Amino acid sequence: MSGPAVVIGLDGVPWDFIERWTDDGHLPNFARLREEGAAGPCQSTVPALTALAWPSITTGVRPDKHGLYAFSGLQPNYSHSLNTSRQSRHPAMWDALRSVVVNVPMTYPASDIDGIMITGMMTPDGSPQFTHPPEFRDRLESDYPDYRIGLDWKAYYGRPTELAADLGEVLSTRRRLMNDLLDEDFELFFFVYTEPDRLQHLVWDEDLLRSHYERLDDVIGDALAHVEANDGTLYVVSDHGFGPVKRQVNLNTILRDAGFLTPASDDGVRGLLSRAGLTKSRVLDGLEKVGVSENHLVRYLPRQLVDSAAATVPGDHGMYDVNHGETDVFAHGMGNIYINTTDRFDAGTVAPSERDRVKTEIVELFRSVQDPETGERPLRVADGDDLFPTDPDSPDLVVEAGENYTVSTGKLTTAAFSSPTNLAADHKPEGIFLAWGPDIAAGVTPEDATVYDFAPTVLHGMGEPVPDDADGRVLSEIFTPGSSPAETPVASANYGDRVSDGDDEEDDFSGVEDRLKGLGYME
Repeated sequence: MSGPAVVIGLDGVPWDFIERWTDDGHLPNFARLREEGAAGPCQSTVPALTALAWPSITTGVRPDKHGLYAFSGLQPNYSHSLNTSRQSRHPAMWDALRSVVVNVPMTYPASDIDGIMITGMMTPDGSPQFTHPPEFRDRLESDYPDYRIGLDWKAYYGRPTELAADLGEVLSTRRRLMNDLLDEDFELFFFVYTEPDRLQHLVWDEDLLRSHYERLDDVIGDALAHVEANDGTLYVVSDHGFGPVKRQVNLNTILRDAGFLTPASDDGVRGLLSRAGLTKSRVLDGLEKVGVSENHLVRYLPRQLVDSAAATVPGDHGMYDVNHGETDVFAHGMGNIYINTTDRFDAGTVAPSERDRVKTEIVELFRSVQDPETGERPLRVADGDDLFPTDPDSPDLVVEAGENYTVSTGKLTTAAFSSPTNLAADHKPEGIFLAWGPDIAAGVTPEDATVYDFAPTVLHGMGEPVPDDADGRVLSEIFTPGSSPAETPVASANYGDRVSDGDDEEDDFSGVEDRLKGLGYME
Protein backbone atom coordinates (compact mmCIF):
# COMPACT_ATOMS: atom_id res chain seq x y z
CA MET A 1 0.00 0.00 0.00
CA SER A 2 1.29 3.43 -0.90
CA GLY A 3 1.97 6.21 1.58
CA PRO A 4 -0.13 9.24 2.44
CA ALA A 5 -2.31 11.16 0.00
CA VAL A 6 -1.49 14.81 -0.71
CA VAL A 7 -4.26 16.83 -2.35
CA ILE A 8 -3.61 20.24 -3.87
CA GLY A 9 -6.84 22.05 -4.67
CA LEU A 10 -6.71 24.87 -7.21
CA ASP A 11 -9.81 27.04 -7.29
CA GLY A 12 -11.08 27.83 -10.79
CA VAL A 13 -8.38 26.22 -12.94
CA PRO A 14 -9.59 25.16 -16.42
CA TRP A 15 -8.24 22.11 -18.21
CA ASP A 16 -7.48 23.95 -21.45
CA PHE A 17 -4.89 26.17 -19.69
CA ILE A 18 -3.11 23.14 -18.21
CA GLU A 19 -3.20 21.25 -21.48
CA ARG A 20 -1.99 24.15 -23.59
CA TRP A 21 0.70 25.49 -21.27
CA THR A 22 2.17 22.06 -20.51
CA ASP A 23 2.35 21.37 -24.25
CA ASP A 24 4.14 24.72 -24.66
CA GLY A 25 6.69 23.90 -21.94
CA HIS A 26 5.60 26.58 -19.45
CA LEU A 27 4.45 24.27 -16.64
CA PRO A 28 7.07 21.50 -16.22
CA ASN A 29 5.66 20.02 -13.01
CA PHE A 30 2.13 19.82 -14.39
CA ALA A 31 3.68 18.29 -17.51
CA ARG A 32 5.35 15.63 -15.40
CA LEU A 33 2.02 14.75 -13.80
CA ARG A 34 0.46 14.40 -17.25
CA GLU A 35 3.30 12.25 -18.60
CA GLU A 36 3.94 10.03 -15.57
CA GLY A 37 0.45 9.96 -14.08
CA ALA A 38 -3.23 10.41 -14.82
CA ALA A 39 -4.63 13.72 -16.03
CA GLY A 40 -7.67 15.13 -17.73
CA PRO A 41 -10.73 17.36 -17.47
CA CYS A 42 -13.11 17.08 -14.53
CA GLN A 43 -16.73 18.20 -14.68
CA SER A 44 -17.99 20.43 -11.90
CA THR A 45 -21.33 20.59 -10.16
CA VAL A 46 -24.40 22.23 -11.67
CA PRO A 47 -24.14 25.13 -11.15
CA ALA A 48 -20.34 25.31 -11.27
CA LEU A 49 -19.96 27.18 -8.01
CA THR A 50 -17.37 27.06 -5.23
CA ALA A 51 -19.96 26.81 -2.46
CA LEU A 52 -21.27 23.45 -3.62
CA ALA A 53 -18.33 22.12 -5.67
CA TRP A 54 -15.76 21.89 -2.87
CA PRO A 55 -18.15 20.09 -0.50
CA SER A 56 -18.93 17.70 -3.35
CA ILE A 57 -15.21 17.10 -3.94
CA THR A 58 -14.52 16.38 -0.28
CA THR A 59 -17.57 14.17 0.37
CA GLY A 60 -18.24 12.40 -2.94
CA VAL A 61 -21.94 13.28 -2.78
CA ARG A 62 -24.22 15.73 -4.55
CA PRO A 63 -25.59 18.90 -2.95
CA ASP A 64 -28.89 17.25 -2.05
CA LYS A 65 -26.93 15.05 0.37
CA HIS A 66 -24.41 17.53 1.73
CA GLY A 67 -26.97 20.36 1.77
CA LEU A 68 -25.11 23.33 0.21
CA TYR A 69 -26.53 24.92 -2.94
CA ALA A 70 -25.04 28.42 -2.70
CA PHE A 71 -23.08 30.68 -0.36
CA SER A 72 -26.28 31.60 1.43
CA GLY A 73 -29.34 29.55 2.24
CA LEU A 74 -32.86 30.63 1.34
CA GLN A 75 -35.42 30.74 4.16
CA PRO A 76 -39.23 30.34 3.90
CA ASN A 77 -39.61 34.10 4.54
CA TYR A 78 -37.25 34.84 1.59
CA SER A 79 -34.42 36.05 3.83
CA HIS A 80 -30.90 34.73 3.58
CA SER A 81 -28.68 32.89 6.05
CA LEU A 82 -24.98 32.42 5.50
CA ASN A 83 -23.92 28.85 4.76
CA THR A 84 -20.92 27.50 6.65
CA SER A 85 -19.65 24.08 7.61
CA ARG A 86 -22.53 23.85 10.08
CA GLN A 87 -24.97 23.49 7.20
CA SER A 88 -22.96 20.67 5.62
CA ARG A 89 -24.75 17.42 6.45
CA HIS A 90 -22.22 14.88 5.16
CA PRO A 91 -18.84 13.87 6.61
CA ALA A 92 -15.79 14.88 4.58
CA MET A 93 -12.81 12.68 3.75
CA TRP A 94 -10.79 14.09 6.62
CA ASP A 95 -13.38 13.16 9.23
CA ALA A 96 -12.21 9.54 9.04
CA LEU A 97 -8.46 10.08 8.66
CA ARG A 98 -5.53 11.72 10.42
CA SER A 99 -5.43 14.89 8.34
CA VAL A 100 -4.05 18.33 7.66
CA VAL A 101 -6.73 20.53 6.05
CA VAL A 102 -5.97 24.10 5.00
CA ASN A 103 -7.98 26.83 3.24
CA VAL A 104 -10.75 24.62 1.89
CA PRO A 105 -13.82 26.80 1.20
CA MET A 106 -16.92 26.19 3.33
CA THR A 107 -14.98 24.61 6.23
CA TYR A 108 -15.54 27.44 8.75
CA PRO A 109 -15.96 26.93 11.68
CA ALA A 110 -13.14 24.42 12.05
CA SER A 111 -14.08 20.82 12.79
CA ASP A 112 -12.74 18.72 15.62
CA ILE A 113 -10.68 16.44 13.40
CA ASP A 114 -7.74 14.16 14.17
CA GLY A 115 -5.13 16.62 12.98
CA ILE A 116 -4.87 20.26 11.95
CA MET A 117 -7.41 22.48 10.21
CA ILE A 118 -7.21 26.09 9.04
CA THR A 119 -10.52 27.13 7.53
CA GLY A 120 -10.91 28.85 4.18
CA MET A 121 -13.36 31.03 2.29
CA MET A 122 -16.31 32.25 4.41
CA THR A 123 -14.10 32.67 7.50
CA PRO A 124 -14.75 36.04 9.20
CA ASP A 125 -11.89 38.25 10.29
CA GLY A 126 -10.74 37.69 13.85
CA SER A 127 -12.79 34.60 14.50
CA PRO A 128 -11.43 32.26 17.21
CA GLN A 129 -12.94 29.26 15.39
CA PHE A 130 -10.82 29.18 12.25
CA THR A 131 -8.18 26.72 13.47
CA HIS A 132 -8.19 23.28 15.03
CA PRO A 133 -6.85 22.73 17.53
CA PRO A 134 -7.71 26.28 18.69
CA GLU A 135 -4.19 26.84 20.00
CA PHE A 136 -2.77 26.27 16.50
CA ARG A 137 -3.84 29.84 15.80
CA ASP A 138 -0.98 31.06 18.00
CA ARG A 139 1.55 29.13 15.90
CA LEU A 140 0.02 30.43 12.68
CA GLU A 141 0.04 34.06 13.80
CA SER A 142 3.56 33.78 15.22
CA ASP A 143 5.22 32.02 12.27
CA TYR A 144 3.08 33.50 9.49
CA PRO A 145 1.92 36.97 10.60
CA ASP A 146 1.14 37.91 6.99
CA TYR A 147 -1.08 34.85 6.37
CA ARG A 148 -4.37 35.85 4.76
CA ILE A 149 -7.34 33.70 3.88
CA GLY A 150 -8.07 35.86 0.85
CA LEU A 151 -8.32 39.29 -0.70
CA ASP A 152 -11.29 41.52 -1.42
CA TRP A 153 -10.67 41.10 -5.13
CA LYS A 154 -13.51 43.46 -6.04
CA ALA A 155 -11.48 46.32 -4.57
CA TYR A 156 -8.94 45.86 -7.40
CA TYR A 157 -11.16 46.87 -10.31
CA GLY A 158 -8.98 48.51 -12.96
CA ARG A 159 -5.75 47.50 -11.20
CA PRO A 160 -4.90 44.05 -12.57
CA THR A 161 -1.15 44.32 -12.03
CA GLU A 162 -1.63 45.24 -8.37
CA LEU A 163 -4.09 42.39 -7.92
CA ALA A 164 -1.66 39.89 -9.43
CA ALA A 165 1.17 41.17 -7.22
CA ASP A 166 -0.87 41.05 -4.01
CA LEU A 167 -2.27 37.63 -4.81
CA GLY A 168 1.29 36.53 -5.48
CA GLU A 169 2.22 37.53 -1.94
CA VAL A 170 -0.76 35.64 -0.53
CA LEU A 171 0.27 32.60 -2.57
CA SER A 172 3.90 32.82 -1.41
CA THR A 173 2.89 32.83 2.25
CA ARG A 174 0.47 29.98 1.69
CA ARG A 175 3.20 28.00 -0.08
CA ARG A 176 5.60 28.43 2.85
CA LEU A 177 2.88 27.25 5.22
CA MET A 178 2.17 24.26 2.99
CA ASN A 179 5.80 23.17 2.99
CA ASP A 180 5.93 23.55 6.77
CA LEU A 181 2.79 21.46 7.31
CA LEU A 182 3.95 18.75 4.91
CA ASP A 183 6.33 17.75 7.70
CA GLU A 184 3.39 16.92 9.99
CA ASP A 185 2.22 13.35 10.57
CA PHE A 186 -0.85 12.72 8.41
CA GLU A 187 -2.69 10.22 6.26
CA LEU A 188 -4.47 12.91 4.20
CA PHE A 189 -3.16 16.37 3.36
CA PHE A 190 -5.70 18.69 1.71
CA PHE A 191 -4.52 22.20 0.84
CA VAL A 192 -6.39 24.67 -1.40
CA TYR A 193 -5.11 27.69 -3.33
CA THR A 194 -7.95 30.08 -4.21
CA GLU A 195 -5.76 32.70 -5.90
CA PRO A 196 -6.35 31.69 -9.56
CA ASP A 197 -10.12 32.12 -9.19
CA ARG A 198 -9.76 35.61 -7.70
CA LEU A 199 -7.32 36.74 -10.38
CA GLN A 200 -9.31 35.39 -13.32
CA HIS A 201 -12.55 37.07 -12.27
CA LEU A 202 -10.97 40.46 -12.97
CA VAL A 203 -8.18 39.62 -15.42
CA TRP A 204 -8.32 37.59 -18.61
CA ASP A 205 -4.91 38.47 -19.98
CA GLU A 206 -3.22 35.16 -20.81
CA ASP A 207 0.34 36.45 -20.40
CA LEU A 208 -0.42 37.66 -16.88
CA LEU A 209 -2.38 34.51 -16.06
CA ARG A 210 0.36 32.23 -17.37
CA SER A 211 2.84 33.97 -15.09
CA HIS A 212 0.56 33.20 -12.14
CA TYR A 213 0.19 29.58 -13.26
CA GLU A 214 3.96 29.25 -13.36
CA ARG A 215 3.95 30.08 -9.65
CA LEU A 216 1.29 27.43 -9.13
CA ASP A 217 3.53 25.02 -11.01
CA ASP A 218 6.23 25.67 -8.41
CA VAL A 219 3.71 24.73 -5.72
CA ILE A 220 3.01 21.47 -7.54
CA GLY A 221 6.76 20.88 -7.71
CA ASP A 222 7.06 21.20 -3.92
CA ALA A 223 4.20 18.77 -3.33
CA LEU A 224 5.56 16.36 -5.93
CA ALA A 225 8.98 16.32 -4.27
CA HIS A 226 7.36 15.51 -0.93
CA VAL A 227 5.25 12.59 -2.14
CA GLU A 228 8.14 11.21 -4.15
CA ALA A 229 10.33 11.19 -1.03
CA ASN A 230 7.59 9.64 1.13
CA ASP A 231 6.12 7.03 -1.23
CA GLY A 232 2.90 9.01 -1.34
CA THR A 233 0.32 9.90 -3.97
CA LEU A 234 -0.34 13.41 -5.23
CA TYR A 235 -3.77 14.51 -6.43
CA VAL A 236 -4.54 17.89 -8.00
CA VAL A 237 -8.14 19.01 -8.50
CA SER A 238 -10.10 22.16 -9.27
CA ASP A 239 -13.68 22.86 -8.33
CA HIS A 240 -14.57 24.27 -11.75
CA GLY A 241 -13.02 25.87 -14.79
CA PHE A 242 -13.06 29.42 -16.09
CA GLY A 243 -13.76 31.34 -19.25
CA PRO A 244 -14.10 34.91 -20.54
CA VAL A 245 -17.40 36.75 -20.18
CA LYS A 246 -18.76 39.31 -22.62
CA ARG A 247 -22.48 39.34 -21.82
CA GLN A 248 -24.57 39.01 -18.66
CA VAL A 249 -28.05 37.47 -18.55
CA ASN A 250 -30.26 38.82 -15.77
CA LEU A 251 -32.57 35.99 -14.76
CA ASN A 252 -34.96 37.85 -12.46
CA THR A 253 -35.40 40.51 -15.14
CA ILE A 254 -36.49 37.80 -17.59
CA LEU A 255 -38.96 36.45 -15.04
CA ARG A 256 -40.30 39.97 -14.40
CA ASP A 257 -40.75 40.72 -18.09
CA ALA A 258 -42.57 37.42 -18.60
CA GLY A 259 -44.96 38.15 -15.75
CA PHE A 260 -43.69 35.53 -13.29
CA LEU A 261 -42.09 38.04 -10.89
CA THR A 262 -43.61 41.25 -9.54
CA PRO A 263 -41.38 44.04 -8.24
CA ALA A 264 -42.25 45.60 -4.91
CA SER A 265 -44.48 48.64 -5.30
CA ASP A 266 -43.41 52.02 -4.00
CA ASP A 267 -46.21 52.53 -1.50
CA GLY A 268 -46.22 53.07 2.24
CA VAL A 269 -42.78 53.69 3.69
CA ARG A 270 -41.08 52.59 0.46
CA GLY A 271 -43.12 55.19 -1.43
CA LEU A 272 -42.19 57.96 0.97
CA LEU A 273 -38.53 57.07 0.75
CA SER A 274 -38.67 56.77 -3.02
CA ARG A 275 -40.31 60.17 -3.43
CA ALA A 276 -37.63 61.61 -1.16
CA GLY A 277 -34.95 60.13 -3.40
CA LEU A 278 -33.74 57.67 -0.75
CA THR A 279 -32.80 54.55 -2.67
CA LYS A 280 -30.35 51.84 -1.63
CA SER A 281 -27.61 53.19 -3.87
CA ARG A 282 -28.03 56.79 -2.67
CA VAL A 283 -28.14 55.79 0.98
CA LEU A 284 -24.98 53.74 0.65
CA ASP A 285 -23.21 56.45 -1.35
CA GLY A 286 -24.06 58.99 1.36
CA LEU A 287 -22.83 56.72 4.13
CA GLU A 288 -19.59 56.07 2.28
CA LYS A 289 -18.92 59.81 2.19
CA VAL A 290 -18.96 59.94 5.99
CA GLY A 291 -16.86 56.82 6.35
CA VAL A 292 -19.58 54.22 6.91
CA SER A 293 -19.18 51.32 4.52
CA GLU A 294 -21.45 48.41 3.64
CA ASN A 295 -19.13 46.28 5.74
CA HIS A 296 -19.72 48.50 8.77
CA LEU A 297 -23.48 48.14 8.41
CA VAL A 298 -23.33 44.37 8.41
CA ARG A 299 -20.63 44.16 11.06
CA TYR A 300 -22.21 46.41 13.68
CA LEU A 301 -25.97 46.34 13.11
CA PRO A 302 -28.22 43.42 14.07
CA ARG A 303 -28.98 41.20 11.12
CA GLN A 304 -32.75 41.64 11.44
CA LEU A 305 -32.33 45.41 11.25
CA VAL A 306 -30.18 45.14 8.12
CA ASP A 307 -32.67 42.74 6.53
CA SER A 308 -35.55 45.08 7.34
CA ALA A 309 -33.74 48.07 5.86
CA ALA A 310 -32.89 46.11 2.73
CA ALA A 311 -36.55 45.26 2.24
CA THR A 312 -37.84 48.77 3.06
CA VAL A 313 -35.44 51.09 1.23
CA PRO A 314 -36.43 51.04 -2.46
CA GLY A 315 -34.03 49.73 -5.06
CA ASP A 316 -33.66 47.12 -7.77
CA HIS A 317 -32.40 44.08 -5.90
CA GLY A 318 -33.60 40.75 -7.22
CA MET A 319 -34.78 39.48 -3.83
CA TYR A 320 -35.43 42.39 -1.47
CA ASP A 321 -37.28 44.51 -4.02
CA VAL A 322 -39.74 41.81 -5.02
CA ASN A 323 -43.39 41.47 -4.03
CA HIS A 324 -43.31 37.76 -3.21
CA GLY A 325 -47.02 37.69 -2.54
CA GLU A 326 -47.57 38.34 -6.26
CA THR A 327 -44.59 36.39 -7.60
CA ASP A 328 -44.74 32.82 -8.93
CA VAL A 329 -41.06 32.26 -9.71
CA PHE A 330 -37.78 33.88 -8.65
CA ALA A 331 -34.03 33.29 -8.95
CA HIS A 332 -31.62 33.13 -6.03
CA GLY A 333 -27.87 32.48 -5.90
CA MET A 334 -26.01 31.60 -9.08
CA GLY A 335 -28.82 30.45 -11.32
CA ASN A 336 -31.02 28.61 -8.80
CA ILE A 337 -34.72 28.96 -9.69
CA TYR A 338 -37.50 28.54 -7.15
CA ILE A 339 -41.22 28.06 -7.72
CA ASN A 340 -42.99 30.11 -5.04
CA THR A 341 -45.17 27.27 -3.79
CA THR A 342 -47.58 27.67 -0.88
CA ASP A 343 -46.16 24.65 0.99
CA ARG A 344 -42.63 25.98 0.96
CA PHE A 345 -42.69 29.78 1.22
CA ASP A 346 -44.54 32.08 3.60
CA ALA A 347 -46.12 34.15 0.83
CA GLY A 348 -46.36 31.36 -1.72
CA THR A 349 -48.61 31.83 -4.72
CA VAL A 350 -48.37 28.49 -6.56
CA ALA A 351 -50.27 25.43 -5.41
CA PRO A 352 -48.02 22.36 -5.10
CA SER A 353 -50.17 20.60 -7.69
CA GLU A 354 -49.26 23.33 -10.20
CA ARG A 355 -45.50 23.16 -9.60
CA ASP A 356 -44.65 20.86 -12.51
CA ARG A 357 -46.73 22.90 -14.94
CA VAL A 358 -45.00 26.12 -13.92
CA LYS A 359 -41.60 24.43 -14.14
CA THR A 360 -42.31 23.41 -17.71
CA GLU A 361 -43.24 26.98 -18.61
CA ILE A 362 -40.06 28.33 -17.03
CA VAL A 363 -37.86 25.80 -18.85
CA GLU A 364 -39.41 26.85 -22.15
CA LEU A 365 -39.02 30.52 -21.21
CA PHE A 366 -35.31 30.39 -20.43
CA ARG A 367 -34.44 28.12 -23.34
CA SER A 368 -36.17 30.51 -25.72
CA VAL A 369 -34.38 33.64 -24.48
CA GLN A 370 -32.37 35.20 -27.31
CA ASP A 371 -29.60 37.77 -27.07
CA PRO A 372 -30.71 40.72 -29.25
CA GLU A 373 -27.08 41.59 -30.04
CA THR A 374 -25.80 38.17 -31.08
CA GLY A 375 -28.92 36.15 -31.83
CA GLU A 376 -27.66 33.40 -29.53
CA ARG A 377 -29.78 31.43 -27.08
CA PRO A 378 -27.20 31.12 -24.30
CA LEU A 379 -29.11 29.53 -21.42
CA ARG A 380 -29.08 25.88 -20.36
CA VAL A 381 -31.74 24.66 -17.94
CA ALA A 382 -31.50 21.61 -15.68
CA ASP A 383 -34.31 20.14 -13.59
CA GLY A 384 -33.61 20.25 -9.87
CA ASP A 385 -35.46 16.96 -9.35
CA ASP A 386 -32.91 15.28 -11.62
CA LEU A 387 -29.87 17.05 -10.15
CA PHE A 388 -30.89 16.76 -6.50
CA PRO A 389 -33.32 13.85 -6.23
CA THR A 390 -33.14 13.23 -2.47
CA ASP A 391 -33.86 16.75 -1.18
CA PRO A 392 -37.37 18.25 -1.51
CA ASP A 393 -35.96 21.67 -0.57
CA SER A 394 -33.45 21.82 -3.42
CA PRO A 395 -33.79 24.42 -6.20
CA ASP A 396 -36.57 23.61 -8.65
CA LEU A 397 -34.40 24.44 -11.67
CA VAL A 398 -30.82 25.51 -12.32
CA VAL A 399 -29.93 27.87 -15.17
CA GLU A 400 -26.38 28.11 -16.52
CA ALA A 401 -24.95 30.24 -19.30
CA GLY A 402 -22.96 29.13 -22.31
CA GLU A 403 -19.61 30.35 -23.60
CA ASN A 404 -18.96 34.11 -23.20
CA TYR A 405 -22.05 34.54 -20.99
CA THR A 406 -22.75 34.63 -17.27
CA VAL A 407 -25.99 34.68 -15.30
CA SER A 408 -26.92 37.17 -12.60
CA THR A 409 -29.76 37.29 -10.09
CA GLY A 410 -28.61 40.36 -8.19
CA LYS A 411 -30.63 43.14 -9.80
CA LEU A 412 -33.90 43.82 -11.59
CA THR A 413 -32.21 45.52 -14.50
CA THR A 414 -33.90 47.42 -17.31
CA ALA A 415 -32.84 44.87 -19.93
CA ALA A 416 -32.45 41.11 -19.75
CA PHE A 417 -28.99 41.31 -21.34
CA SER A 418 -26.21 43.67 -20.28
CA SER A 419 -22.46 44.03 -20.21
CA PRO A 420 -20.92 42.46 -17.09
CA THR A 421 -19.77 45.08 -14.61
CA ASN A 422 -16.05 44.78 -14.02
CA LEU A 423 -16.12 41.04 -14.63
CA ALA A 424 -13.58 39.67 -17.11
CA ALA A 425 -14.34 35.98 -16.68
CA ASP A 426 -16.49 33.57 -14.72
CA HIS A 427 -16.93 29.94 -13.79
CA LYS A 428 -17.24 27.23 -16.42
CA PRO A 429 -17.96 23.53 -15.91
CA GLU A 430 -14.65 21.93 -16.97
CA GLY A 431 -11.99 21.82 -14.26
CA ILE A 432 -8.98 19.53 -13.79
CA PHE A 433 -8.00 16.19 -12.26
CA LEU A 434 -4.42 14.93 -12.02
CA ALA A 435 -2.82 12.12 -10.02
CA TRP A 436 0.74 10.84 -9.60
CA GLY A 437 2.18 8.09 -7.42
CA PRO A 438 3.41 4.50 -7.24
CA ASP A 439 -0.06 3.10 -7.93
CA ILE A 440 -1.02 5.58 -10.67
CA ALA A 441 -0.72 4.51 -14.30
CA ALA A 442 1.32 6.72 -16.62
CA GLY A 443 -0.30 8.74 -19.40
CA VAL A 444 -3.87 7.80 -18.51
CA THR A 445 -6.89 10.07 -19.02
CA PRO A 446 -9.78 9.49 -16.58
CA GLU A 447 -13.05 8.69 -18.29
CA ASP A 448 -15.77 11.34 -17.82
CA ALA A 449 -14.40 12.36 -14.43
CA THR A 450 -16.58 14.53 -12.19
CA VAL A 451 -16.02 16.23 -8.85
CA TYR A 452 -18.13 13.50 -7.23
CA ASP A 453 -15.53 10.90 -8.25
CA PHE A 454 -12.72 12.58 -6.35
CA ALA A 455 -13.35 11.42 -2.78
CA PRO A 456 -14.18 7.80 -3.74
CA THR A 457 -11.02 7.60 -5.87
CA VAL A 458 -8.68 9.03 -3.23
CA LEU A 459 -10.18 6.95 -0.43
CA HIS A 460 -9.97 3.72 -2.44
CA GLY A 461 -6.41 4.56 -3.46
CA MET A 462 -5.56 4.81 0.25
CA GLY A 463 -7.17 1.46 1.02
CA GLU A 464 -10.14 3.11 2.73
CA PRO A 465 -13.83 2.32 2.15
CA VAL A 466 -15.93 4.60 -0.03
CA PRO A 467 -19.06 6.21 1.47
CA ASP A 468 -21.96 3.88 0.74
CA ASP A 469 -24.06 6.85 -0.40
CA ALA A 470 -21.40 8.27 -2.72
CA ASP A 471 -22.70 9.68 -6.00
CA GLY A 472 -19.32 9.39 -7.68
CA ARG A 473 -17.34 6.33 -8.69
CA VAL A 474 -13.77 5.17 -8.18
CA LEU A 475 -11.78 6.17 -11.27
CA SER A 476 -10.33 2.68 -11.43
CA GLU A 477 -8.75 3.29 -14.84
CA ILE A 478 -6.09 5.55 -13.29
CA PHE A 479 -4.53 2.77 -11.20
CA THR A 480 -1.65 0.65 -12.51
CA PRO A 481 -2.67 -2.95 -13.33
CA GLY A 482 -1.41 -5.20 -10.57
CA SER A 483 -1.35 -2.45 -7.95
CA SER A 484 -3.34 -2.85 -4.75
CA PRO A 485 -6.04 -0.28 -5.72
CA ALA A 486 -6.41 -1.94 -9.12
CA GLU A 487 -6.73 -5.45 -7.71
CA THR A 488 -8.72 -4.76 -4.53
CA PRO A 489 -12.53 -4.62 -4.83
CA VAL A 490 -14.09 -1.30 -3.85
CA ALA A 491 -15.34 -1.45 -0.27
CA SER A 492 -18.02 0.84 1.11
CA ALA A 493 -19.04 1.98 4.57
CA ASN A 494 -21.63 4.16 6.24
CA TYR A 495 -19.78 7.29 7.34
CA GLY A 496 -22.77 8.52 9.34
CA ASP A 497 -23.99 12.08 9.64
CA ARG A 498 -21.72 15.03 10.13
CA VAL A 499 -21.74 16.51 13.64
CA SER A 500 -21.65 20.32 13.72
CA ASP A 501 -19.06 21.98 15.95
CA GLY A 502 -19.18 25.33 17.70
CA ASP A 503 -21.91 27.76 18.69
CA ASP A 504 -24.05 29.22 15.94
CA GLU A 505 -23.76 32.89 16.88
CA GLU A 506 -24.46 35.74 14.49
CA ASP A 507 -21.35 37.67 15.52
CA ASP A 508 -19.22 34.85 14.12
CA PHE A 509 -19.94 36.09 10.62
CA SER A 510 -19.20 39.79 10.86
CA GLY A 511 -17.08 41.07 8.02
CA VAL A 512 -17.72 38.22 5.61
CA GLU A 513 -17.94 39.68 2.14
CA ASP A 514 -20.30 37.07 0.82
CA ARG A 515 -22.89 37.89 3.45
CA LEU A 516 -23.13 41.33 1.86
CA LYS A 517 -24.08 39.63 -1.38
CA GLY A 518 -26.71 37.60 0.42
CA LEU A 519 -28.17 40.71 2.04
CA GLY A 520 -28.44 42.51 -1.28
CA TYR A 521 -25.94 45.33 -0.77
CA MET A 522 -23.55 44.11 -3.43
CA GLU A 523 -23.70 41.69 -6.32
